[in-house]
Amino acid sequence: MSMSTNKSKSAATTPEPGKGHFVMKSPLSLLWVVGIVAVMAVPIAAPSLKLLFTFAMAKGLGVLGVTVLLRAGQVSFGHALYFGIAAYAGAFLMAAMPSTDFLIVLVAGVIGATLAGLFVGLFVVRYRGIFFGMLNLAFSMIFWSILEKFYHYTGGADGIRLERPTVFGSAMNHTDFGLVLYYMLVALMIGLGWYTIRWFNSPVGQLFQTIKTNETRLEYLGISPKRALLSGYLLSAALCGVGGVMMGMAQGVVTPEYVWWVRSAEMVFIAVLGGAGSVQGAFLGALIYEAVRTYASVYAGDVWQMILGGFLLVIILFAPGGLIGILQSLFKRSNDKTGGGT
Repeated sequence: MSMSTNKSKSAATTPEPGKGHFVMKSPLSLLWVVGIVAVMAVPIAAPSLKLLFTFAMAKGLGVLGVTVLLRAGQVSFGHALYFGIAAYAGAFLMAAMPSTDFLIVLVAGVIGATLAGLFVGLFVVRYRGIFFGMLNLAFSMIFWSILEKFYHYTGGADGIRLERPTVFGSAMNHTDFGLVLYYMLVALMIGLGWYTIRWFNSPVGQLFQTIKTNETRLEYLGISPKRALLSGYLLSAALCGVGGVMMGMAQGVVTPEYVWWVRSAEMVFIAVLGGAGSVQGAFLGALIYEAVRTYASVYAGDVWQMILGGFLLVIILFAPGGLIGILQSLFKRSNDKTGGGT
């Protein structure tokens, strides 16, 4: 009797795997934590890289919107439309109300991008494949033409300034505002990245991803594929909007280049580079892209586009899973060797 009691007590006090202590799901999880800590330390440890990381995180948020659509097997060649709409919404708001708070500018930009996403989405969700991509491109080029032609309102090719907003009612100098913007981007990167992963795992997100694998099954279940795609499309537009308004505040000026087709192609480029459909890959790809573009343009000003193109070609041919796929395969090999050794 006493022995059985002791066994039950020991069993009760022995923690089960994953309970009572933190278990890291994979070495990659630890790598992401270390990476986030390193990013947060950049303004202190390497101030000269702060601007590069600021642009990379803002662009990464836009790429995250493209990544959402890739989960459904759809590629948009015009998603810079929402990147630019959000930035211009923030700029127009600041021009009308110069004392507007930072968060209000951000919310206004996201609302503008989401409403535009709803309008465009009602048309494009009826199509798939190349037709989906080209329709998005058509809408973005229409908006680009409007920005170019209505010079007296939009500033034409020169764009308009996005004045520095206040932060909780207090005006800040350039340095302090840049620091607030940087850590706000870190918070948005973590928060929206986490939310997107959770959304993918939610029932709505699962239905959205089924469009890629078996859209007909959704119809048999009585679920509208158009409605499922529209839900993801709105999320992607909002994410692009967050990136656009943050980029506008970081650069202090908004131009039609924000919605030009090259910007949309750049987002798709980065999404593939980081790993198509990967949330972490959106930000990792944006950081690598910005670093290569910045330093290649300095040391190889005439051929930096060729360097980027060659880099992407190598990734597609030898690592179709992108940078995330490379990391996952490296950790898998390391685990296999460790397991084989034991």
